[in-house]
Amino acid sequence: MAAKRRPAKRKGKKAKGGSLPWLRIALISVALVFIAFFSLMQAVRSGAFGDLPSEEELASIQHEQATLVLDRDGRLIGKLFAEDRTNVRYTDLPKHLVNALVATEDARFFSHQGVDGRSYVRVFFRTLLGRDRSGGGGSTISQQIIKNLYGRGRHGLLTVPVNKMKEALVAQRLERILKKEDVLLLYFNSVPFGENTFGIEAAAQRYFGKPAKRLNIQESAVLVGMLKANTSYNPRLHPEASKNRRDQVFAQMQRNGDLTGHQVDSLKALPLVLNYSGGDALDLYGYFVRHVKNEALAILKELKKSDGTPYDIEKDGLRITTTLDADLQRMAHIAAHQHLAAMQPKLDAELKARKARGNWERGMERKGGAKWRKNARGISEVYDHAARRLDTLTYRDSLWHYHKLLNGAVLMMEPNSGAVRAWVGGNDHRYLPYDLVTARRPIASTIKPVVYAAALERGLHPCTYLDNDRKTYAEFDGWAPDNFDKDTTGGQVAMWYALTKSMNRPTVDLYFRTGADTVRSTMAALGLPTKDADKPAMSLGATDIALKEIVPAFGAFAMQGRMVKPQYIASITDAHGRELYQAKRPKAVQAISENTAADVTAMLQSAIDQGTDGPLRSRFGVTSPIAGKTGTSQDYGDAWFVAYTPGLVIGTWVGAFDNSVHFSSSQGTGGSLALPIAGKVLKQVEQSPELRQRYIRPFVWPADHTPDLECRPRRDPDFIERLIHDAFGGRKERQTDTTGTERRNIFDRLFKGKKD
Repeated sequence: MAAKRRPAKRKGKKAKGGSLPWLRIALISVALVFIAFFSLMQAVRSGAFGDLPSEEELASIQHEQATLVLDRDGRLIGKLFAEDRTNVRYTDLPKHLVNALVATEDARFFSHQGVDGRSYVRVFFRTLLGRDRSGGGGSTISQQIIKNLYGRGRHGLLTVPVNKMKEALVAQRLERILKKEDVLLLYFNSVPFGENTFGIEAAAQRYFGKPAKRLNIQESAVLVGMLKANTSYNPRLHPEASKNRRDQVFAQMQRNGDLTGHQVDSLKALPLVLNYSGGDALDLYGYFVRHVKNEALAILKELKKSDGTPYDIEKDGLRITTTLDADLQRMAHIAAHQHLAAMQPKLDAELKARKARGNWERGMERKGGAKWRKNARGISEVYDHAARRLDTLTYRDSLWHYHKLLNGAVLMMEPNSGAVRAWVGGNDHRYLPYDLVTARRPIASTIKPVVYAAALERGLHPCTYLDNDRKTYAEFDGWAPDNFDKDTTGGQVAMWYALTKSMNRPTVDLYFRTGADTVRSTMAALGLPTKDADKPAMSLGATDIALKEIVPAFGAFAMQGRMVKPQYIASITDAHGRELYQAKRPKAVQAISENTAADVTAMLQSAIDQGTDGPLRSRFGVTSPIAGKTGTSQDYGDAWFVAYTPGLVIGTWVGAFDNSVHFSSSQGTGGSLALPIAGKVLKQVEQSPELRQRYIRPFVWPADHTPDLECRPRRDPDFIERLIHDAFGGRKERQTDTTGTERRNIFDRLFKGKKD
């Protein structure tokens, strides 16, 4: 019996002894895990995987902020940034926004010290073991801040645990030096919302067109919902997914005690409503903002921060207040696009009738390259005057589309201060970034008031009579200018009438009477390029000038001969509102005499009231005192119009990039192409009581001078002059000698020595 018991006893010992190794293994494994964990933690803490931010560094965290570009009234018109971010204060955060964030991202935020152990337990059992992705992550708001600010490194197989440990350690360090409210503010100012947008303020402006402090509860829930996946829940790209995620945020707020069930049901029934103001929404200011950036960079070169470092215009959150008037800018932008949209089909019809595309393609064959020969077809977004649109085009179709496109530019300036009030540099800043406000183009008849100003400076009078006979100028290769309207009346016309009707023959006569030196000095005084001043064809517009140059020159006519340089920036402050730069009022320079400016203005008013610029009144109903001048370059390649009152100068230009693309009819004149844009804007200014009071002012003549246009438009020769004219060459074209002075016989010299 005993022998039989021993095996049983040994068996029992074996069973007992066999269970102990497994327990030991489990205990040893757990111990090793803890040792490994704490060893890894100590290694992370000691900086073995990279230095951790110190408390001092965390306390001095400064985010990159977008520089805001504002109009004259403080309205946002653009941003300059590496990352689109604008910081806010905690008092700017609505309570429901804070509640939505805490309920959704970190329900125990106000009770933990940067790390939530219960969340890790939930993640382990529910997310990892139960594979329930809806269980969420274990990172607290503080840990997410660290991840957003410092990113995550790569450490091989240890990447996940090392990064998590880093975030936990730094999060605890962060909460030792910051109050909970400061942590929340840091989070809201740094969290990404997609589309290169960082921080709640930039997100609120982008998706809802309002500051964060004005977000309602449903808008707050949309933005908080985006934090889980800012692309997947982008309300513009995925509105249905965004609304579902918004409703989940409402449910979380209910669980956290922030909303009642009835409130949640009401909120879920609301539609998703956006007021998207993405980067493209500011495109109507794009040309101007780019110019302002260049001006600001020049100003900031002379300024330093308190620590001696230079300002970074893309990261320091500056505020640049400009001279632009957003209302005028919007009017000019819309007027230009509406008018070009109406005129483009008319140009297309003319180009088609004269088979312009075929001629263009034959010219392109020699330089088209591989893409031209392949002529691949594809879907692309293209600019059209009405809007951007998706279209299926071949490579050649795409090139032709932009080649034949009419482009428009508008510049508006307050002449007494130089403040630029509107700047439309082209059709679309993203697709066509070349700024046409700064582009020099053939100025056409818009230069004539400058030539007439030079003549007045020389001593001529608005009632001086000029020759309207057809002449051939041998010195200039037999050049024989003619009037645009083919006026063959001949004889003599008063200076004021010649400018009113924009007559070419009398203008050339005036140029020679005035002299190239006087013309050159007058152009220089008005800030215009003078390289073509020695050429008489310049008097008819055969010289290249930019809107940026001609508009201030006309401003001198408006301001009794005083000229100021354009001004774009009124002030610059730092992110805290401290003033860095305040523009001084520009110094006015007397470019031409007061009497000359008054006489030119009177003649240009006549051009509006009864001359070539009459459509401003007859078609657009503008009734204010306005002076102005159109211009049409050779073969209708460029259309111009500049108009002014003492409160505002508006210059418009329309044309294609290539002068070979143009109208072949009167639809290509300055009166048909450029004037309507200004007409639309000026009429709206008149109809707005505020804008009318701000910009429409009466002309004031000098105390001792009133413009005198009281003379007959044409002067008929008397009997003796007609007799001599008929006897000595009345049927012959007059010639000029090598000095440009008209050859006259003795009778001409005796009887026609004086023209006024």
